[in-house]
Amino acid sequence: MLGRAKVWLTDYAYAARVSLGATLRHRTVPKPRGHLAPVLLIPGVYERWQFLRAAGGRLARAGHPVHAVELLGRNIDAIPDAAATVQRYVDEHDLRNVIIVAHSKGGLIAKHMMLFDDVEGRIDRLVAIASPFQGSSLSKYMPVRPLRAFIPTDTTLALLAANAEVNSRIVSVYGEYDPHIPAGSELPGATNVRVPVDGHFQLLVDHRVLDEVEAAVNSTPAAE
Repeated sequence: MLGRAKVWLTDYAYAARVSLGATLRHRTVPKPRGHLAPVLLIPGVYERWQFLRAAGGRLARAGHPVHAVELLGRNIDAIPDAAATVQRYVDEHDLRNVIIVAHSKGGLIAKHMMLFDDVEGRIDRLVAIASPFQGSSLSKYMPVRPLRAFIPTDTTLALLAANAEVNSRIVSVYGEYDPHIPAGSELPGATNVRVPVDGHFQLLVDHRVLDEVEAAVNSTPAAE
């Protein structure tokens, strides 16, 4: 119990630092540069794009033009609405063979895009970090609507779970113990990568997780 309490405290301390940093510095998305496939960052609920700075920075240094959708703000819109916002960005910037790197709710947004919004087939694959593909049993205790959206029986989550045809194009990376997703992030039909690290937010800066993310992004393009 003490160990898990420490994970909670460390997780939220990290999240607080990133949120403060997003307010005081690193407020502007760097201009995308690079010659490899474009990468699109989608953060989780109540997160700005800066939560994925570590992954984005590593991929940018490897030669990928990295994009983030500032219009998402703190990502509190319903999943279908957020998916529509991100898809407009992809279409307007004429991005093709896009690899999405997402955290938590961002993975659900990306899967919604792959299933319903990406009518031109611009998205190649998704690399999701700690995404609640099966929902979270803790959501029913949450006092605000954006967090209650992850109840496993939610209509949108049930719809995403029922449609598995894009799962083969998804890499789900997750840790040993996630205090926010008791059931974990394993997704049937996807490439599931379990990393020996605890937490929900700390994964975003753990070198072992970043290694797996970079490997998934640079792997052979996903087949239909």
